[in-house]
Amino acid sequence: MDLFSHSWTALRTAVADLPDEDFARPSGCAGWLVRDLVCHLVIDAQDVLITLATPTDAEPTRDAVTYWEVADTPPTGDDPLDALTVRLAAAYEDPWLLKFHLDDVGSAAGRAAGLAGPGLRVSTRDVVLTADDYLSAYVMEWTLHHLDLIAHLPGVAGPPAESLAGARETLERIAGAPFPVSWSDKDALLVGTGRRAPTAEERADLGDLAAKLPLVLG
Repeated sequence: MDLFSHSWTALRTAVADLPDEDFARPSGCAGWLVRDLVCHLVIDAQDVLITLATPTDAEPTRDAVTYWEVADTPPTGDDPLDALTVRLAAAYEDPWLLKFHLDDVGSAAGRAAGLAGPGLRVSTRDVVLTADDYLSAYVMEWTLHHLDLIAHLPGVAGPPAESLAGARETLERIAGAPFPVSWSDKDALLVGTGRRAPTAEERADLGDLAAKLPLVLG
């Protein structure tokens, strides 16, 4: 729960501090500007609120690792839902509206997470998880999108070290193998999820794990 709050607060703070001109810059998500990514974060916050308000008595079917579906290829930005996000973001017109909406809905999602009991069972996407596992999965979501936010904004603070380490641990469990210990958590996440290609030296370091990458999470 604490790591969820820490990673989410850091991401929302980074967005709140962005100057207006940065919203028109590219993000680390294919086909998305920063404003599109921020709009996606608003939708994510809504999903957190909806899920935490959808308790169930059913037995859990997923955990923080198996929550993620792994695809074969990175997104191109052409998916209909991705395109819808772009149109929604453009409808805000002024960056301060996006900032306001993210702060409003995002703060509520943070409060809901703090109030949820770890053992609460919740339903989302036709699966059941404990609130603890669900929120732990979202540490990955927030951390990766924080990296997407700063991809072309070198002056913006990145994710907290604890979030990077937690997300790396989850990604290694998804991969079924550790990344090289010499790699930073940031590099492990970027290369592991296909956000950048490995160098020749990094590919050699990966060994057999290279054949499993990228792990495109959805």
